Amino acid sequence: MQPEKVYVFDTTLRDGEQAAGTRLGRREKLSIARQLSRLRVDIIEAGYPNSSPEDFAAVEDIAREIQDVTICALSRAVPDDIHSCGKALARAKRPRIHTGIGASDIHIMGKFRDDKYGRTLAEKRIAILKMAVEAVKLAKSYTDDVEFYAEDAGRSDQAFLFEMLEAAIDAGATVLNIPDTTGYTVPEQYGALIRDIRAKVRNADRVTISVHCHDDLGLAVANALAGLQNGARQVEATINGIGERAGNTSLEETVMAIRTRADYFNLRTDINAREFSRTSLMVSELLGIPVPPNKAIIGANAFSHSSGIHVDGFLKDRQTYEIMRPEDVGLRESRVVLTARTGRAGLRDRMEKLGFTLSPEELNQTYTRFLSIADKKQEVFDEDLMAMVHEELLPASDHCQLEYLHVSGGTSSVPTASVRLMLQGESREATSTGDGPIDAVYKALSAITHSSVKLLKYEIRSVTSGTEALGEATVHLQQGEVKIVGRGASTDIIEASAKAYVDGVNKLARVSAAIA
Repeated sequence: MQPEKVYVFDTTLRDGEQAAGTRLGRREKLSIARQLSRLRVDIIEAGYPNSSPEDFAAVEDIAREIQDVTICALSRAVPDDIHSCGKALARAKRPRIHTGIGASDIHIMGKFRDDKYGRTLAEKRIAILKMAVEAVKLAKSYTDDVEFYAEDAGRSDQAFLFEMLEAAIDAGATVLNIPDTTGYTVPEQYGALIRDIRAKVRNADRVTISVHCHDDLGLAVANALAGLQNGARQVEATINGIGERAGNTSLEETVMAIRTRADYFNLRTDINAREFSRTSLMVSELLGIPVPPNKAIIGANAFSHSSGIHVDGFLKDRQTYEIMRPEDVGLRESRVVLTARTGRAGLRDRMEKLGFTLSPEELNQTYTRFLSIADKKQEVFDEDLMAMVHEELLPASDHCQLEYLHVSGGTSSVPTASVRLMLQGESREATSTGDGPIDAVYKALSAITHSSVKLLKYEIRSVTSGTEALGEATVHLQQGEVKIVGRGASTDIIEASAKAYVDGVNKLARVSAAIA
């Protein structure tokens, strides 16, 4: 049996924008709408036109420009709202008005408590039904495509909900939105609700049933998928799962679940999933809501591997720990994150990608140094490895080695450095003061080596970012007519500076030996 299509209704620009502390202007909304068109969503809910002149203009702009997608506008079951939607969508090629009203007793008694709607729950329900029908009919005067939402359907009395849905269909609704507005239901309940609507609402076969779930209990995607499994064929979702409170159904998670588990759902979408990464980044930047690194599908760690067992298995066969390819969602490649838990296999693979083929002895030597750096950092980057390679695998000579370094100083004390070197097989130590800690270290090193080395230039830079960044020191030294460059790296910039000086002295010793 051929997979049935699920229509993807994106509400990032409407429900998603309701996330606390966010606001999009018309230009930002249009930019996101263009990207959603590239993503190939079926419907874009562009906004709530009657909420503000800016939102009206944004919906109008999107309706005018985006012609290959159904453009939807939201309204309450209020004539002014619906008229505003009709006007904003006037130039849309495929317009849809999304109107509706509260369906649960909690919403009815809480939002319509004024006596003009009736004094009892029964009276208020009659008034609510009438408002729902009139809203759909008015929306129908603007467009043939009218979606009706029964707000808080997840907590509603089913008999009344079914009565409302039947009335909305008879009034002309083409899509029924069944919102779990507060994220209250669990998958079994929500799936059963969709199944019951299809079975018990007499005219349900005339409309598309849509699922709209919130993530208050972390179940939005699971609930939406349960609804689709039970016959819904439209899913309402947002990029990155943004939205009010805990957010909405994550569009990328739902689509990739359908795609990855096509064997189970037997459903499909027309989404161009390779645009997910770009779309996620745009929405995150424009709304100012960072994507958590552990976010499924598009989080920074979604295709990253760190532990030794995982890295080893992944390098042998990516399917051992990946059920999707990063390329499928617009990412370049999976990433092995180098940490203290990565193991030798992960380090060897990364070194080979950087161009270094290591012997077993070199791998062990490098791995020991790697662990010392990894214990101080959350992640070891390629730049760290390059600095480490220079230090561990490309030594100038073993003329001298840094064994010990201690520096003291402060605002009211003279910087003092104590240094111990292994110099031609003999351990030597010196203490010196200086204008600063690094000057003190260099004077102590000079005293030990008894060299006539001149420091021509000193530089320090951060190899990687963050407070635990690896620092690389570079020194230009001169002895007689010979000039060399020494380098050293460490998470401690004073230690890196000492290593750079020692590296330079070793190079000078090698040059002197060659000349002799």
